[in-house]
Amino acid sequence: MFQVIQYFMKSMVRNPPEYLRVLVLMLAVLLYGTTGFLYFELPANPDLSWADGLWYTIVTIATVGYGDFFPKSFGGRFLVGWPIMVFGIGLLGYALSMVAAALVTSKTKEIKGMSTFRLTDHLVIFNFAGLAKVERILLELALDKTVGTSMPVILVDEQLDELPIELQKRGVQYVRGNPTRDETLQRAAIDQALHAVILTRDPTDPASDNLNVAIALAIEGRCKQVNTVVECIDPASEELLRKAGCDRIVCTSRFDAHFLSQELLNPGIQEVLADLLTLSQGQQIYLVPVSVGARFEELSSRCRSLGHIALGSICENRGVQLNLPPDTQVSPNCRLVTIGPSRLDNI
Repeated sequence: MFQVIQYFMKSMVRNPPEYLRVLVLMLAVLLYGTTGFLYFELPANPDLSWADGLWYTIVTIATVGYGDFFPKSFGGRFLVGWPIMVFGIGLLGYALSMVAAALVTSKTKEIKGMSTFRLTDHLVIFNFAGLAKVERILLELALDKTVGTSMPVILVDEQLDELPIELQKRGVQYVRGNPTRDETLQRAAIDQALHAVILTRDPTDPASDNLNVAIALAIEGRCKQVNTVVECIDPASEELLRKAGCDRIVCTSRFDAHFLSQELLNPGIQEVLADLLTLSQGQQIYLVPVSVGARFEELSSRCRSLGHIALGSICENRGVQLNLPPDTQVSPNCRLVTIGPSRLDNI
């Protein structure tokens, strides 16, 4: 208890912070102006109250000067009015400059990535892989109702000097720091996050996968409940990312090869796939949970009534199965692969 009192005396009394000094001085000016005004003006005007004196002091400091109350005596004018005009106005200006500086500092800390956030159920994007790519990801996610525009987004990167203005306008928050360290993950509130997307920092450098593996290990070591989707370049890194505990892995080089070969064999296939994979136009592919097990023919009929076309199913024990026979039984732990205009909660 004695140490607490000693710390309070040292930090708050002997060396008080700047805002506390200004607050005390402002209260002193208000008290001086109120009591002085009443002291000199009350004998000539008995109807004056403490509220009138305080009002006169405030409007004088604020340089408003309504004229409803003003000193008429010599002492009220030169011993009260003049001092609070000089000192009060100067003190108010100084206090307002402190507030403005605090706001500017807070905004600067945000765009420089020095802030700490207390968010829940948000999305964390690791590594700034270029403005165009990050904007495309945010645009696609905003078009889906499961994420939308209401989910907060935090970008974590070690090399970005400040958050681009385009991402600021989208409401993206920024944390600058090493994404493999607990201190950085805490500032991004990763423990309370809903999703984490780890992008490849340099698509031309396969060594970027090593950083993504380290980030994935750091996240899974803290909070396994976060849904993590990791991008990688080298297909050989997929096994490491699976061992790290990633929920989903996207190997861009493998898909590039698929797109090139399919475009060669089936010219125009990339336009079809682009239409199915983007939410900004046309129809999309969705994985819809099966609520009640049934034959594939019955599930397909339900989908058609909702404007969807059933392509197949994905089950843990059987993997991806497309163009299923009508009598195939689809269990409740599977998901139906459909094409439709919007996401279905279940089928």
